Amino acid sequence: MKLKLHIESTLKALLAQEDTDNDKKITVDDCGPKRFVLNDANGKSVVIEGTYHLSNLLQELALAKKTQTEFTEVDLDEILENPVERISRKIKTLYWKGLTRTIDADGIQQILTDEKTQSEFSYLYVPASDNDAFEYFKNLEASYSKLKVVALPHLISAEFELTLNRQPGILALAMKDGRGIPFVVPGGRFNEMYGWDSYFIAKGLLIDGEVDLAISIAENFKYQIDHYGKILNANRSYYLSRTQPPLYTSLVVDILKKSNQEISWIEKHLKTCIKEYQQVWMGEGKRLTSNGLNRYKAEGIGLPFEVESGHFDDILEKYALKYKLPLRDFEKKYLEREIVDAELDNYFMHDRSMRESGHDTTNRLVAICADLNTVALNSLLYKYETDIEFLIGNYFNNEFQLDKNTKYTSEYWQKKATSRKQKINDLCWNENEEMYFDYNFELKEQQNFEAATTFYSLWAKLCSAEQAEILVKKTLSKFKMRGGISGSTKKSIGNIPADAPVRQWDYPFGWAPHQIFLWKGLLNYGYMEEAQEMVYRWLWLITKNAVDFNGTIPEKYDLESSSHKIFAEYGNVGTEFNYITEEGFGWMNASYQFGLTILNSELKSKLNLLTPPEDLF
Repeated sequence: MKLKLHIESTLKALLAQEDTDNDKKITVDDCGPKRFVLNDANGKSVVIEGTYHLSNLLQELALAKKTQTEFTEVDLDEILENPVERISRKIKTLYWKGLTRTIDADGIQQILTDEKTQSEFSYLYVPASDNDAFEYFKNLEASYSKLKVVALPHLISAEFELTLNRQPGILALAMKDGRGIPFVVPGGRFNEMYGWDSYFIAKGLLIDGEVDLAISIAENFKYQIDHYGKILNANRSYYLSRTQPPLYTSLVVDILKKSNQEISWIEKHLKTCIKEYQQVWMGEGKRLTSNGLNRYKAEGIGLPFEVESGHFDDILEKYALKYKLPLRDFEKKYLEREIVDAELDNYFMHDRSMRESGHDTTNRLVAICADLNTVALNSLLYKYETDIEFLIGNYFNNEFQLDKNTKYTSEYWQKKATSRKQKINDLCWNENEEMYFDYNFELKEQQNFEAATTFYSLWAKLCSAEQAEILVKKTLSKFKMRGGISGSTKKSIGNIPADAPVRQWDYPFGWAPHQIFLWKGLLNYGYMEEAQEMVYRWLWLITKNAVDFNGTIPEKYDLESSSHKIFAEYGNVGTEFNYITEEGFGWMNASYQFGLTILNSELKSKLNLLTPPEDLF
């Protein structure tokens, strides 16, 4: 049934009756009657009941209001749609579009509307090696009085990057035929392309048939490596010296599984993957350590620019006392390098390296990150090596001409992967504790912090069948909670002082990347039953919160309370909106779509009923 509704009057009446806390949403926190009589222009009358259905009505009216028409036709089937189908449909037809950006004449206004910078001008930085882009944006500058286009130097030092903090801005991305190649942002306040977020987002795009948009992400990865020297943490000026977890080869392989690409496309991306592997990860003394394994090691000087004021007060206070200065005065002098303190510089080197890992922040990496061969990073690089072996073997007849002087065989990369796997097992596997730990190469010992990154080994297929069985049958239960796996075990944060900052990548918080890696890892080793359970737990959490809270799909969850209401550093992106979310959150959207490809029909039915996991498993 379709109802012809007067948009403004219906919306006003609905909010007046049901939005009792005036947050422009209808949620379980509202105390209205949860029963609204809907009268259409043709005299039809329908009663809409319950938080979920009322919030659906609110969302449809909000979308209709954007058309700037007086009346709209609302399909009752969409108001009463089962939650699983509705969430998945909105991700596919609305959220991906809401998260897509371009940096060009069509998209520049959205990029310039940026809550992260408060300066008079919006700065757009263009790499020195892209003259065409610089010319294009310089011509565009004339049409936008707030836009300032600046060419970066060829050599970008940590000292130069620090000067850009006075005029922070967006970094240009790839263009083709005078148009920006699109990218997809995570959501909320994030108006830029993030490195590892983009891989998970692309995974969701491929599932939803958005192959061209996933390919565009790969093109922007290539552009960043070619012009900035790395896949950036994100395309902002203060991330120039910081990369992200390496997932480029995984994206290329995933694209090839979903589409047929010209051999020239595969060749150019394979060359760039190898270039990144060699230049970013295998430089001795940087991100490659003497034992042959890798670490995160971001460059840069001083405090990470992106954090909110006061974030590091607990660290800075003792240095303010040391220099006999008020806290804010010391912070200012340290930021401006009037005071240089080697010990504090070292702390922030580890902090930026932790942010490079994507896990910002976790007690596992605080003040120690650059001293660790992390299980996560080395699992990802093992996957790089096996992916490159696969690509050369399957598309280039086991021989790949990198340049006129260098030819690689698939066997070469297979040997590199075998060597890395042996080192990971020698240094990171702990038979007694039944999991992988990060290895501190400075102290030559494992760091016994129980983290969900132990399951990356399943995803990368680097562990033996015996190790996989241990991880699944014994270790998984230590992380398993009602709504998925937490970032760490409760035991690992047991000795953290009660007044210490709450770290969002630790217990009890749950993140989409950890779930996705786990699910794929379980499938890799044939643990279908366990995969079904873990997918259900996470999708139940997403669905339940969306049903109860006006369609909210956030960045992360508190698994202890099974809620998106999080009181930890940075809050929770994706929860602030009026009437309807038109974005969700990038990797959360992807986890939902990926999870549905795994879940069987019986469990999907249970999911629509919001059957609690404890009633099933």
